[in-house]
Amino acid sequence: MAILSRSEAKRILDKVLKFSRANEASAQLAGSETGNIRYARNSVSTSGIVNDIELAVEARFGKKSGVATINEFSDASLEKVMRRAEELAKLSPENPEAMPMLGAQKYVSVDGYAKSTADITPDQRAKAAADSIIAAKEKKVVAAGYLEDARAFAAVATTKGLFGYHASTSANFTVTMRTENGLGSGWAESDVTDFGTMNTGSTSSVAIDKAVLSQEARALEPGKYIVILEPNAVSGLVGYMLSGFDARNADEGRSFMSKKGGGNRTGEKMFDKRVHFYSDPADLNVPAQPWADDDLMPLQRTDWIKDGVVKNLARNRYWAKQSKGEVVPEPNNLIMVGGDKTTEELIKNTRRGILVSRTWYIRMVDPQSMLLTGLTRDGTFYIENGKIKYPVKNFRFNESPVIMLNNIEDMGIPQRVGMWGMSAMIPALKVRDFTFSSLSDAV
Repeated sequence: MAILSRSEAKRILDKVLKFSRANEASAQLAGSETGNIRYARNSVSTSGIVNDIELAVEARFGKKSGVATINEFSDASLEKVMRRAEELAKLSPENPEAMPMLGAQKYVSVDGYAKSTADITPDQRAKAAADSIIAAKEKKVVAAGYLEDARAFAAVATTKGLFGYHASTSANFTVTMRTENGLGSGWAESDVTDFGTMNTGSTSSVAIDKAVLSQEARALEPGKYIVILEPNAVSGLVGYMLSGFDARNADEGRSFMSKKGGGNRTGEKMFDKRVHFYSDPADLNVPAQPWADDDLMPLQRTDWIKDGVVKNLARNRYWAKQSKGEVVPEPNNLIMVGGDKTTEELIKNTRRGILVSRTWYIRMVDPQSMLLTGLTRDGTFYIENGKIKYPVKNFRFNESPVIMLNNIEDMGIPQRVGMWGMSAMIPALKVRDFTFSSLSDAV
């Protein structure tokens, strides 16, 4: 029962909302069937399938609200969960920022469901792991990987006539390869909607090459370097920055988007003119749920940065009313427009620089300047005269993505990566004056 059709989901939502005695009520129904396989030291350790479905009901009396959840769907159970939500609402304090629930909305149609992913079998998961392990054994490296696939649905409704339904599939594969001597490490990811397009052997080969090449790393002096950041290295930094695209935080002086004297920096040019970020739930490369998680507002194509200019900051209905601005829901995916070069071509056009495969353990240092600190990992290399010369020890960096996106020299072809719980299209970036503050002995 984990996956319900549109009509089946609507039948349950309509029924539970009919039990409402509150001023207004909403219900959200979500279910998924998730399969996985995990391996380490070139041997499968666990595999399994998880089915889950849950109904969450919110009841409101004025500005008082209560939420209850249940995973049983008999008439008695549906009435019980509504009564519980109403009971909690009457006990709760008023929420001064509560906004009326939405009526009927028009959600964009999203093609995010692939039959090959929905129909994946345990044998296919086993073969995906085997393809990776075989590739590792052939190169005498040690593999540790995880594949997770899911078919899911979400449905929402309110007593004011709103209804939405979205079905989706996804598959994410990550793998770390280590050399047997422990001196080399590589990592790679494949994130897709359609499992039929995933090749775990090919993805594993990328990680294997990184691991083999990263042995016997040399120490370079910390400092400012020309750096080529692969898409997964860019995504962690960009994810932090986009989390700061909130109008309220900016208007209240709590972010790098705050303007001196009050207000925010919407309309200002803050980045290189080539920087263009937008979200679009209907984008076939990264399809996403077409409504916002917080208040069910419809999502549409939205520019966040274009031509280096800040075009929009997220603004919920309450803050839109307070600030007399437009409602701009938070996105469920992200696309960064890139160039037409492969990472290999970016390397070829670099006289001296450093290639960073991955960034991790990123933490905020200063939200006012968006200064971040973190480490390189799983393959860091010195480039000379258009070629990888030798591996280098990992660095700690102290860098702001705002500065990074002003120091762009070139951009690669966008690739799909997992980022902050959602899928994104992110290019490799070649940037100047990237700040490495110290060395790290970790492989």
